[in-house]
Amino acid sequence: MSERLIRFDASTSGSRLDHLLVERVPEHSRNRLQQLIRKGRVTVNGEVVTKSGFRLEGGERIEIVIPAPEPTDLQPEHIALDVVFENADVLIVNKPAGMVVHPSPGHDRGTLVNAVLAHAPDIKGVGGELRPGVVHRLDKDTSGLVIMAKHDQALRMVQRQFKDRKVEKVYLALVDGKPPTARGRVDAAVGRSRRHRKRMGVVPEGKGRKAQTSYHTIDSFAKHTLLEVKPETGRTHQIRVHMAFLGCPIVGDKVYGRRKPTLPIRRQFLHALRLKLRLPDDDEQRTFDAPLPEELKVILDQLRGAA
Repeated sequence: MSERLIRFDASTSGSRLDHLLVERVPEHSRNRLQQLIRKGRVTVNGEVVTKSGFRLEGGERIEIVIPAPEPTDLQPEHIALDVVFENADVLIVNKPAGMVVHPSPGHDRGTLVNAVLAHAPDIKGVGGELRPGVVHRLDKDTSGLVIMAKHDQALRMVQRQFKDRKVEKVYLALVDGKPPTARGRVDAAVGRSRRHRKRMGVVPEGKGRKAQTSYHTIDSFAKHTLLEVKPETGRTHQIRVHMAFLGCPIVGDKVYGRRKPTLPIRRQFLHALRLKLRLPDDDEQRTFDAPLPEELKVILDQLRGAA
């Protein structure tokens, strides 16, 4: 497949270049289009523009060159999947802890994407990136529900719901100690940590991205608390960062919590329990659940037995 050239005129003044491209080239994600801008693949009136926030006056001639998909060695792998729901549009999987969602440096095999490619081969190339079908992610050591799109239209439709905060995500988290209130909401921007560049952290407004997380207590123990957590935004490591910010890090989280877990656990106690969203061709929202993994049930049984 060769590269593709798209031409159109800017219709209104004041629009950002990347916003206009998302509107006029909807088969590609905003992130993908911003990458093309940075790589000099977009011209305005014949001049290369490399800033996504470039403001248009209206009437400009826009040209964008969509390169052919890059060759990849991404291979299907026959790894067992816990499929919660599947139709012609999407696949919803209960991801185990220890599995990375998509290939990345150091994780080029055994990912959820590798497994899904064997289960649903047509997902290859969906989204036009090296993360075929990926709508959202979970951390490697977080278990629970992940939704994958089987075609570009489904991908855009579901991604739009995430962006517009119309997807309800519910997690179960066991934390060390207790939050300051039994029920509450954290409203604190999340960005790169200045001290540890590979970590995220709560940062001043304007230095990171707006992030909001609500929680309420499900059960209390002597030194731990079981919380139901709802991230209202989708920042990297958001729940883990916000819980640590409250002074009650997630049990087993060796990055944002205690180096030595306070309970016998080899993963972080964080599970994506529920997703509520509207699927393509559905008029109403649907709810999907993933039961708590056995290794986390054992931890709770031990705590409740000691109470």
